[in-house]
Amino acid sequence: MISLATYWRTIRHLRRQQILARLRRVVPQLSRVAGPLPPTRSLQASFGEFIRRTGPIRSGDCFRFLNQACHVTTRDDWNNRGPSKLWLYNLHYFEWLRETTAAERIAEDAAWLDRWIVDNPIGRGVGWDPYPISLRAVNWIVWFLTFGRGTESHFKSLAAQIRHLTRSIEYHLGGNHLLANATALVFAGAFFEGPEADRWRARGLELLDGQIREQILADGAHFELSAMYHSLVLEGMLDLLGLGHAYSDVLGAPLTAMGLKETTSQMAQWLGAIRHPDGQIPYFNDAAFGIAPSPADLLSYAKDRGVPVNRSVNHLTVLEPSGFAILSRPPFHVIFDCGRIGPDYLPAHAHADTLSFELSLGDNRLISNSGTSTYERGSERERERATSAHATVEIDGVSSAETWASFRVGRRPNVAPVQYGTDQRLDWVETWHDGFRYLPGSPTHRRRVTATTDQVCLADWIEGSGIHSIRGILPIHPGVTVEKLAESRFRLGLPSGQAVELVIDGPVGVTATTGMFAPAFGSTVSRPLIEWRLRGTLPISVETRFRICGP
Repeated sequence: MISLATYWRTIRHLRRQQILARLRRVVPQLSRVAGPLPPTRSLQASFGEFIRRTGPIRSGDCFRFLNQACHVTTRDDWNNRGPSKLWLYNLHYFEWLRETTAAERIAEDAAWLDRWIVDNPIGRGVGWDPYPISLRAVNWIVWFLTFGRGTESHFKSLAAQIRHLTRSIEYHLGGNHLLANATALVFAGAFFEGPEADRWRARGLELLDGQIREQILADGAHFELSAMYHSLVLEGMLDLLGLGHAYSDVLGAPLTAMGLKETTSQMAQWLGAIRHPDGQIPYFNDAAFGIAPSPADLLSYAKDRGVPVNRSVNHLTVLEPSGFAILSRPPFHVIFDCGRIGPDYLPAHAHADTLSFELSLGDNRLISNSGTSTYERGSERERERATSAHATVEIDGVSSAETWASFRVGRRPNVAPVQYGTDQRLDWVETWHDGFRYLPGSPTHRRRVTATTDQVCLADWIEGSGIHSIRGILPIHPGVTVEKLAESRFRLGLPSGQAVELVIDGPVGVTATTGMFAPAFGSTVSRPLIEWRLRGTLPISVETRFRICGP
C-alpha cells in the first residue's frame, strides 16, 4: 500500500503544465482526423544513409522485441495482452523498416503497412498512443524517402495519425516523449506540403526548439540521465539533420537557427565520454543493451551527417551538469555517478543509484549496476531500481531515493557540488548526498573515488548520529570469478586472464554471495555480489581498494 505521504512527495514536484495536461486527458476527446490528403513535397536531396538494424526483428509474421518473440496473425495480436505494453509499443514503432534487409523485401513491408492500417482503426489500441505514433511516423517517412515507395492509402493513414497526434501531445509526461512528438510533427510537416503541413512543421519546430534548450544539458547530456535514452534522442536529432538535407528549402534555416548540428555534436561528445572501454553504455538509471544503437554506430552516423564528435581525452573528465565523473587511468576506468537522479519533475527512468560507480579493467567490466529487464510494475522493477542493486551504500534497508510503481519517485536525494582534482599521479572526485536524511540521526553518505594506474580506492563516510545498519554493495559483472583470500580480501578473475585484488578495510563483516543482473530487456542472469555490512553508531568509515595482481 502506497501512503498518501509518498503520493504527495511525488506529486509536489510536478509542473503545473503536467498536472493540467493530466486532468485534460481524463476527459475523452474526439479525435478529428478527417480532411483532405495534403500533397507530398518534392525532395531537394537524398535523406542519406541512416543506422540500419541488424535484426532480425521481423521474420514473416514473427516479431522479436525485448528478447521475446510473438506472431502477429490476427487483428487482435496488435493489442495482445500476453506481451508487455513495452513489447506492444515496439511492435507499433515499425523500427524493422530500418533493418539491413529492408531493401530486399520492399513489397512485403508495404503489405505490412497496409495490414496495420486495416487492423488498427483510428484511435483504437496502443498503436494510437502518441509515442508509438511519433516513432512510427518517422520510420514510415524514412522508409518512403529511402525506397521511393508509399501509396495514397499509406499517406492518408499517416496524415490521420499526425492529426491525432496534434491533439494528444504528451505534455503530461514531457522528456524524451515530447521530443519524439515534436520530431514526428517536423517530419510530417516537411514530407507533406500545404497550409496544414506548414502548421504541423511550425508547431513541431517551436516545440523542438524549446525542448532542446531544456532537455539537453550544457555538457551535452539528455537530462533524464540514462545513456540509453540519450542515445535514442541523439539518433532522432541526427535523423532530423538528414531530413533538413532532404528538404533544405523549409528546414535548412530553422534547424540552423536552433543550432541543431552544434547540439548533436555536444550530445555525441558526451556519449563518447560516458561509454566504457568496451565501447558500450554504462548501467546508470534505466539502461539496457539492444534498445538504442551502439555508441560506435551513433558516432559514425554523426560523422556521416557532418557532426564533429571529437573530445579531448583526459585522465579525469567531470561532467558537472549531468553529474558524472570519468577517472581513466589505464588499465582502470571508473565512471562515477556524482549528481542528481534526474529532473525533479521527470524522474521516470531514475534509479536509486546515487554515488554508485562502474569499473572496467581494460576492455573488461569488473563492477556494474543492475541494468533494466522490465518496465512492468512489480517486484522485479522495484528490485532493479533499488539502491541494493547498485554499487553504492544502503542505510537501514532503505534506498536513497523513494522509487515506486514503475516510473515514480517520491523522496529523492540532494547531492552536494562535486569536488575533484588531478595531477600526474592520480585523480580524485568527492561528493555527498542526503537521501537518508529522514532517518533518525539524519545520516549522509560521502564518497571519494581515487584512481591511479595501480589502484582504484573508494572511501565511504557515513556521517550523522545514532545506531544504524549500513550495507555496501559491490555488484560484480557476470563472467568475473570471485575467490576469497581472507576475511576482507578477494581475488577477482576477469575473462581476459587478468586479476584484481579487492580489499575492504573497516569495522565491517564481508560476504560473497550472488545477485541478479539485467543486460537487456527480458533477460536476467546471476552474477557474483560482494557486500560489507555493519550495525553501529555513526559516524563510520570504510575503504575499498581494487589493485592489479598477478594471474
